[in-house]
Amino acid sequence: GPTIALRQRKKPKSSENKESAKEENIKDTPIPERAPKHVLFQRFAKFFIGCLAAVTSGMMYALYLSAYHERKFWFSNRQELEREITFQGDSAIYYSYYKDMLKAPSFERGVYELTHNNRTVSLKTINAVQQMSLYPELIASVLYQATGGNEIIEPVYFYIGIVFGLQGIYVTALFVTSWLMSGTWLAGMLTVAWFIINRVDTTRIEYSIPLRENWALPYFACQVAALTGYLKSNLNTYAERFCYLLMSASTYTFMMMWEYSHYLLFLQAISLFLLDSFSLEQSDKVYGILKVYISYLFLGYLLQFENPALLVSPLLSLVAALMLAKCLQLNVKKGTFVAKMIKVMNFYLVCTLTVTFNIVVKMFVPHKENGHMLKFLEVKFGLNMTKNFTMNWLLCQESLQAPSQDFFLRLTQSSLLPFYVLVLIICFLSMMQVIFRRINGKSVKETVTLKDGQIGGRPEIIYHVIYTILLGSLAMVIEGLKYLWTPYVCMLAAFGVCSPELWMTLFKWLRLRTVHPILLALILSMAVPTIIGFSLWKEFFPRLMTELSELQEFYDPDTVELMTWIKRQAPIAAVFAGSPQLMGAIKLCTGWMVTSLPLYNDDDLLKRNENIYQIYSKRSAEDIYKILTSYKANYLIVEDAICNEVGTMRGCRVKDLLDIANGHVVCEEGDKLAYSKYGRFCHEVKINYSPYVNYFTRVYWNRSYFVYKINTVISFQS
Repeated sequence: GPTIALRQRKKPKSSENKESAKEENIKDTPIPERAPKHVLFQRFAKFFIGCLAAVTSGMMYALYLSAYHERKFWFSNRQELEREITFQGDSAIYYSYYKDMLKAPSFERGVYELTHNNRTVSLKTINAVQQMSLYPELIASVLYQATGGNEIIEPVYFYIGIVFGLQGIYVTALFVTSWLMSGTWLAGMLTVAWFIINRVDTTRIEYSIPLRENWALPYFACQVAALTGYLKSNLNTYAERFCYLLMSASTYTFMMMWEYSHYLLFLQAISLFLLDSFSLEQSDKVYGILKVYISYLFLGYLLQFENPALLVSPLLSLVAALMLAKCLQLNVKKGTFVAKMIKVMNFYLVCTLTVTFNIVVKMFVPHKENGHMLKFLEVKFGLNMTKNFTMNWLLCQESLQAPSQDFFLRLTQSSLLPFYVLVLIICFLSMMQVIFRRINGKSVKETVTLKDGQIGGRPEIIYHVIYTILLGSLAMVIEGLKYLWTPYVCMLAAFGVCSPELWMTLFKWLRLRTVHPILLALILSMAVPTIIGFSLWKEFFPRLMTELSELQEFYDPDTVELMTWIKRQAPIAAVFAGSPQLMGAIKLCTGWMVTSLPLYNDDDLLKRNENIYQIYSKRSAEDIYKILTSYKANYLIVEDAICNEVGTMRGCRVKDLLDIANGHVVCEEGDKLAYSKYGRFCHEVKINYSPYVNYFTRVYWNRSYFVYKINTVISFQS
């Protein structure tokens, strides 16, 4: 009898035994009791107040941006031409195509004219939608006409209103992310406060509204919020599906809005790969996200006119390598020597496959995109030296240099940087502690509680720590990336000081015994952010109110006079040559054709910019004439600000860079000018003597600009 019973218990192979075992387990499992009504009401009230605070924060920030923009430019009291002049550089190009779409007889005709555009740059037909990522302008024009906006609001207000609204969504998404990580909406409020106070370093919305990043980053923030929720361990099925769908939609939209989006997603994929390596129970979720990447990369490739930049992107190579490494691990029997070796060499295998895939794809896919970026990085890190004007000009741009001390000082004055460093150190050390435990084979709880004091054991925390370190490392090299990193700093710092788990982790390390650590952690997670909030309110809120009360004025009469003269006096078929930044304004304000544009993702346009900039070099009138006529230019505009530039950075003036590129300066002898039989063209052409008057005739000038008509019939003599 006992022997038979023992054998039956050892041998649960039949289906009947399995079903009976399941029934016993179901019976043995205690049914979770429903929470009392007052607890459910508290949860609902907390959720409702948090959502209300998140939406209100976003709306208030959007209204603040609108009010500040109105005060800064006195926008409503300006004429249309003066409003358009406020769009500088490449921002002017983006808005000009929005205007072109509104003028088109139909949406289809407008899209065709943008994809086969030969009315912007002389002697060049471009696909403006692909080259400049004009999907935001297409969407804005459709919405403006579909909603009957032409009867309610002016086009410029509708355009900037959408961008300001997206910035409100940006802030709301950061709020939600910090809330999800900390468990309290107080962290979201602190995130928004730090974001607005440090807005000089968190966003460029005040200076260039139509920039691609201002359209794209709100969607990326939504993607990060959805990803944070998706990675949480204690998530129910419906919430997990919602987060996955939201993450998928925002990933695709982000990819379509910005040509450099796949680089940010590449960093995200690296973070997820490391998360998978450190947190094995998240493997299925991580590879679900990788499927989203690879699906939308190919979909984006098709809808972006077969954009080769997506196929040769490092993101696609990394995702393909991770998928292949996953298949190798699954197809090898677990526990074998080969399986153990593949697991140990997983990191090396993925890196090798990523580089191999990228090289192979570039061999078969013709691409020219962003080739200058690699050359720039080589010069930036001292791997190469060059006298090339374009490379040196890019190196001199403030956004492409290392962050200044003022940047760190501003973050410290607002108390953001100290708390961020504290939170990052605690989370990183806790993460490393959990990783070492897993490497040593010690069991780790799947669900981390407050009493455990292991903030680094949560998958979403591991992901954010890795990602902020990767992004911060790049921001320490290139200052322009601070607009991607600093919002992350605001979110992570606010989460940390408002999280009882972080304080509990610290107390567990300190072995605090005098006071109950859980109680103290709960108190500090409320008290510290409250103190920070009151100090920020006292110091910075009056400044924000002062900015809104001060009525500033954007005054640029010389540019207004120049644009007015072009619209009244220049022939419709005329082509203008000058600095790329000014050409963007001319394209927007007048609609006339130009020789170059302030865009840096096309080799031909970069070469054009360098050639046109020769008007500020020490070249002969004949050389400049040949350059301009090769691009069919009819008018030349010389800017006094560039010709007589007094640069703050040594050797970074346009004319200095041209002298280096043309061999007109000897760097070894202390920037001593070498002999040249020609003077600087922009100075010489103003004197009106031969041979300059034979090639160029001055037709208009003011304090800032000199316009010359390029003569058509000239006989060259050697």
